Amino acid sequence: MSKILIIEDEEAIANLEKDYLELSDFEVEIAADGNTGLERALSGNFDLIVLDLMLPGVDGFSICQQIREQRDIPVIIVSARKDDIDKIRGLGMGADDYMTKPFSPSEMVARVKAHLARYDRLVGIKPENDIIEIRGIKIDKTARRVWVNGEEKAFTNKEFDLLTFLAENPNHVFKKEELFQKIWNMESFGDIATVTVHIKKIREKIEFNSSKPQYIETIWGVGYRFKI
Repeated sequence: MSKILIIEDEEAIANLEKDYLELSDFEVEIAADGNTGLERALSGNFDLIVLDLMLPGVDGFSICQQIREQRDIPVIIVSARKDDIDKIRGLGMGADDYMTKPFSPSEMVARVKAHLARYDRLVGIKPENDIIEIRGIKIDKTARRVWVNGEEKAFTNKEFDLLTFLAENPNHVFKKEELFQKIWNMESFGDIATVTVHIKKIREKIEFNSSKPQYIETIWGVGYRFKI
């Protein structure tokens, strides 16, 4: 459940906003003055802040500025001040939206939902990259990058695909024809030398001594195996 902080000194307006937000399953807290609002905004675990500009104590502009310096959460300013200069100033200080009183509480709820959804898309938790790690070799399948003992190595697309396929199927011996079909997605019409060339290039990048490979072994008369 998302937590919303309303910083508003007009009790009737604050309670109306709170009621509508709670009907939409938000958890809501009210701060009735600027000093309390600023303290709660910086110390509380809120997902979005609805902020009035004209407050006793610290004004809304200062609160918005200090929030933005320390927190990266959506801030919606609500104010009776209709001048464009106030809107420009508020948005310039980092507010995500500016609503002029009076406004429809249902519209405010819609904007709250929209900003939370946008925030989640932009900075929400991203899935971790798909990583393979084997004896000093790190293959990032998502980013298509390879490190050998901490040093990044450059691979062509087919070299990367071939190395990844072998590493994902360790200790399995693959014929050259199988590898050609898997990586190049075509039947091998006597062109399996392509596999041999790519294995040689991969070994030059991952093996300490490519003439005595420790990772990709040649199984004479059969094919190749990635050893773990």
